[in-house]
Amino acid sequence: MKTTVLILALFRLLVSPAAGESNETYTILAPGAKLEKLAGEFIFTEGPTCDKDGNVFFTDQPNNRIVKWSVDGKISSFLQPAGRANGMFFDAHGDLIACADEKTELWSITPDGQHTVLVKEYEGKKLNGPNDVWVRPDGALYFTDPFYKRDWWDYNQPPQGTEQVYFLSADRQTLKRVTTDLSQPNGIIGTPDGKKLFVSDIGAGKTYAYDIQPDGTLTKKFLRCELGSDGMTLDTEGNLYLTGEGVTVFGQTGKQVGHISVPESWTANVSFGGKDHKTLFITASTALYSIRTKHRGANAAK
Repeated sequence: MKTTVLILALFRLLVSPAAGESNETYTILAPGAKLEKLAGEFIFTEGPTCDKDGNVFFTDQPNNRIVKWSVDGKISSFLQPAGRANGMFFDAHGDLIACADEKTELWSITPDGQHTVLVKEYEGKKLNGPNDVWVRPDGALYFTDPFYKRDWWDYNQPPQGTEQVYFLSADRQTLKRVTTDLSQPNGIIGTPDGKKLFVSDIGAGKTYAYDIQPDGTLTKKFLRCELGSDGMTLDTEGNLYLTGEGVTVFGQTGKQVGHISVPESWTANVSFGGKDHKTLFITASTALYSIRTKHRGANAAK
C-alpha cells in the first residue's frame, strides 16, 4: 500500500504543471515545459512571426526596429528603421508582410530588407493604422485597422471614421472593407486551409470567427470566446492562443483550456516557431519569451 501511494505521489509530481499554471494548461504544453526568457531590454515587443526555417521575427516598435531570433538562439537586427512595424506575417514567397503604422501603410519586405508599400489608404483616406495581418494560402490577406493614437502622427481622430478589417487580393488590385460592426479589431489569424478567419475585437472584449468566401468576403460571424486579444495564433488542434494578461488558450468549442502566465505588464502577441514549429514565442512588453507546446503551429510556413 505504501509503495502504491509513493508511486502515485511521484507520478503526480512528474506530470504536474509548472507553478502558477492550471492542470488544464498542462494539456497544451510539452511535458516539463517552462517559460524561458530569450531576450530583454526592448521598449515594447510586438508582431512575432516565423519563416519556413523556424526563425522568428518580431518588432520593437518604439525603437522602429524588426528583430530576428534565429533557430540557433542568436538575436540580431533585421531592419531599422522599419516603418514603425507592428503585426507581421510571412507570405508563401518568403516576404515579410508588415503593418507599418508610421505612415499607416502595409508593407511587403524582401529577405534582403527592401520594402514595397502595398496599401496606404482606402477610398482616398489614410488608414487608421494597420495593426495585425494574416496571409491566406493563395496570397490574399486580411489586416485589422484600429486606431491607437501614435506620437508620430499629427492627427487625433481615425481617418477612416470606423475601425474594421480589410481584405487585399492576391494580385494586390482589390482592397475592400469586410467588416462593418466591430468596435476595435486587433489580433487576427486564419486557418491554413484558408476557410476560417478569427478576429479579436479587443474594444468589445470578444473574439469572433468567420467563414471566408473565395472573393474575400466574410460570412457566418459567430462568437468564438468572450475575450478580446492584442494578438493571437492557432495550433494544429484548433486551439486559439490569445494575449493580454499572459496567454489564454481556448479549445475548438470556445472553452478555456489553459493559461500561461508571463511576468510582464502586457503580453502583446504570439507565434509558433523553432525548427519543429512546436515552440510558442511570446512578445511581452520589454522581452521575448518562449515555451514548448504539445502541438505544432497551424500556420507553419512550408
